[in-house]
Amino acid sequence: MSNGGEGKGSSRRPLLLFAVGALVVFVLASLPAEQSQQTQASSEMDFSQVAANAKSGQVTRIVQDGDNLEVTLANGTVAKSRKEPDTGLTESLRNYGVTDEQLSRIDLQVKGQSDMGWFGSLFWLLPLLFIGLMMMMFMRQGNSQPGNGNIFSFSKSRARRITADQPSIHFSDVAGVDEAKEELQEVVEFLRSPQKFNAVGARIPKGVLLVGPPGTGKTLMARAVAGEASVPFFHISGSEFVELFVGVGASRVRDLFEEAKKSAPCIIFIDEIDAVGRQRGRGLGGGNDEREQTLNQILVELDGFDKNAGIVVLAATNRPDILDSALLRPGRFDRRVVLDSPDLVGRHEILKVHARGKPLAAEVDLEKTARQTPGFSGADLENLLNEAAILAARRNETTITPADLEEAVDRVIAGPERKGRLISEEEKCITAYHEVGHALVAFYMPHLDPIHKVTVVARGQSGGHTRLLPTEDRHLWTRSQMTEMLAFAMGGMAAEEIVFGETSTGPSGDLQQATEIARKMVTMYGMSEQVGTVSLGSTGVVDYLGTDVLESRNFSEATAAMVDSEIRRLIDQGHAEATRVLTEQRERLVSVSELLKEKETLSGEEVVKLLGERPQARAA
Repeated sequence: MSNGGEGKGSSRRPLLLFAVGALVVFVLASLPAEQSQQTQASSEMDFSQVAANAKSGQVTRIVQDGDNLEVTLANGTVAKSRKEPDTGLTESLRNYGVTDEQLSRIDLQVKGQSDMGWFGSLFWLLPLLFIGLMMMMFMRQGNSQPGNGNIFSFSKSRARRITADQPSIHFSDVAGVDEAKEELQEVVEFLRSPQKFNAVGARIPKGVLLVGPPGTGKTLMARAVAGEASVPFFHISGSEFVELFVGVGASRVRDLFEEAKKSAPCIIFIDEIDAVGRQRGRGLGGGNDEREQTLNQILVELDGFDKNAGIVVLAATNRPDILDSALLRPGRFDRRVVLDSPDLVGRHEILKVHARGKPLAAEVDLEKTARQTPGFSGADLENLLNEAAILAARRNETTITPADLEEAVDRVIAGPERKGRLISEEEKCITAYHEVGHALVAFYMPHLDPIHKVTVVARGQSGGHTRLLPTEDRHLWTRSQMTEMLAFAMGGMAAEEIVFGETSTGPSGDLQQATEIARKMVTMYGMSEQVGTVSLGSTGVVDYLGTDVLESRNFSEATAAMVDSEIRRLIDQGHAEATRVLTEQRERLVSVSELLKEKETLSGEEVVKLLGERPQARAA
């Protein structure tokens, strides 16, 4: 049985043979004329002599090739000559006194007409036949294979259709977004039984916009809706509408909705809709560029004169702030579902979903892993379990152990362990005191989270790290907690100054973190007595190239100087607090640092055994 590739090759073979045969015929037909030209030409003759011979009747034939002439005399002699440029042969002969009667006795020929005969006509006909056959072949492919990248399918929709008989995802496969599932359950019920809503005069939202940071499960949630509703599901990216050719994007939008109407009830899912849904009237192109024309067509299809009954449009984006207001109004995308980073319970549920099919050891505690991963998205948690499985396979283990999960968390947060990095004892000593400085400040700051791990093992760009373990998810931060975070960030620098009398380049990341915390305290949270309870945040606007954010400050230069002064004061205050704690606990700083140099990693339990009871948080 031949495959598709052999069929295409066999259909093109006759056309190729025909073209090669035509080329051979043309070459063979042209050879006699060239040979005769080379064999017969023998002498040169002035044009005036040609005219004189023509008057006396001695010329029997003249073959013209441009301005060159081949003259045959009555005695069989063949001579070459040349006529006047930009003047016809007969006109030139008349200018020399040759009469029309004398011209009628001469066989006048133009080279390429009489010599080629019917081959000359075939030569001009062959390109037309070849072009016609190629056009027929392309059109046949365009009709038999629409949407396969040929030149006649630019205006066709590139949406992939997922039908009910294909493997699907259900709400049970999605965890950590219970509120979003409740919102989308109405869409599922409408697609299953629309008469329930029509009976009470309810109108289901035409468009649902899924909003959230990358990796929170927007695309997964859209596929779960399709799986629950058991209806056709059209999936396309916003960037697939925009092409180089004008009008292609709008044409693809029309074709997509036409296909959806034939399959209604169905779902259209547009991923990364911000690629075509940006606010109009900004940037290059004015109001006539291809992207804006595509957006206009989407607006018309969502809520125009034609009603798209049974079609629900889902879209996903992580940049809702740049979408056009006409796209977000009621009647189009009139419902917004937010998928945020999961909380502790959500992370635990997500880990249990992605742990299906993975052999976990009996001592594995997924709830503990969930506590170690605040701020992780669903994609991050899936990657974490996958990294743990890879580590288990690398160690030839049959189950995933708690050590594999612990290592996977470190790899995701800080990067893989840099075993090949060789550092001197001096650098290792500085790193140990630096990290223990962070740990001691965190231990003696009553509002901070407990210590989970202190290590001098290099990972990624860091030479070591100190990680705290939150006891619960925190959405609000008090001023006391923020000031203690500043002291924690400055603990490494303070430890280096106390022990070595100078600092290294190690605290550079700590300084960036402390500066960001202090800036937010002053400009966003109103936690500065000198600046006051005002918001001084800058307003950012994406530039016309879409590559940078242009910030415009809403405060004066004097206020900016005051802000800078307050940021410096808060950082200095945190540095002074860290220095005070470490000076008081210098003996413990030395003892714990020496132990860390030896063991390279200390757990939170080991730190507690070394330091004793932790101070309790002060009453607010």
